[in-house]
Amino acid sequence: MTVKMQIDIARYSKLISPKNTGHNEEKEEKLLERCPPGHEGTKLVDKPATIIDVSGTIIAWYLLDALTETTQKEIRVATDLLGPSLEKSVKADGNWRYNQEWFKQGSENVGSTPRCINLSPAWFQQGHENL
Repeated sequence: MTVKMQIDIARYSKLISPKNTGHNEEKEEKLLERCPPGHEGTKLVDKPATIIDVSGTIIAWYLLDALTETTQKEIRVATDLLGPSLEKSVKADGNWRYNQEWFKQGSENVGSTPRCINLSPAWFQQGHENL
């Protein structure tokens, strides 16, 4: 299934910057005017799908049941072990990447408490010239 959003993701990415924290209401309103959400209401995607923009650029994939129930349980158990470390990751005064406003418990209140972890496969390589 392909879901086409009426947005141009390349144009949108040029209009935003790391300085867009989401806390400046005036700036957010202007950005919303220039970059509307690209959909009317909510669309339920309940089967594997590719989400694309108007030019056909892939924005996201939705892979239903990509992980078996057993694998999901193993991930939850492993994630619970990270709890004490991750507890320190979300801050009330944090920037947009780890501000606690963006990490809410789901309506069903199950699973791990939402937290943040920053991963970058290139961090190690950036610190080393010769690998």
